[in-house]
Amino acid sequence: MSLEQRLFPGRMDPGLLDIARRYATAEWPFPVRFDPAQRWYARLAAAEDHEAWLLSWLPGQQTDLHDHGGCAGAFTVVSGSLVEETPAGGRLRPAVLAAGSGRSFGPRHVHRVGNRGAEPAVSVHVYRPALRRMTRYTLDGARLRRVEVAEAGVAW
Repeated sequence: MSLEQRLFPGRMDPGLLDIARRYATAEWPFPVRFDPAQRWYARLAAAEDHEAWLLSWLPGQQTDLHDHGGCAGAFTVVSGSLVEETPAGGRLRPAVLAAGSGRSFGPRHVHRVGNRGAEPAVSVHVYRPALRRMTRYTLDGARLRRVEVAEAGVAW
C-alpha cells in the first residue's frame, strides 16, 4: 500500500495544508538528506489529486523568487524554521515559519523560501495539480521580471 493510500483512505478532499501536515507526520519511504552544495528534495508521492515533496534546508539555503506554474500549494515546516518572503509594494515581506507552522497559497502566488536560522530545517510541500513548471523572477522596483521558466523532468 502506498504512502498516500495509507494517509488518505476512502474518498475525501482535505485542504492542501492538511495534506502537507499528514505527510509531515507520516513515516517517509526514505531518509532526509542534507546537501551542503544545494537544497535537497525528493518526491514523497504523486497521487491522483496532488503531489507531495520533502525538502531539506541547511542554514543559508534558499529558493529564488518563483511561482508554481499555476498550481495551488501548501507547505509545512517539520523541523527548524524557514522564512517565506512575498513581494509587496516593491519589497519582499518576510514571514518566519517555525516548526509546526505552515502556509497554503493559490495558483498565482510568488515567493522565496529559505533557512535563515542556525539549524537545519525540513519541510513538506504539496501541489495541486502536480508541479510541471516554475517561473523564476527578480524584483525590479515594484515589478516582477521573469527570468526563467523551469520545466519538470528537465530542471528537477
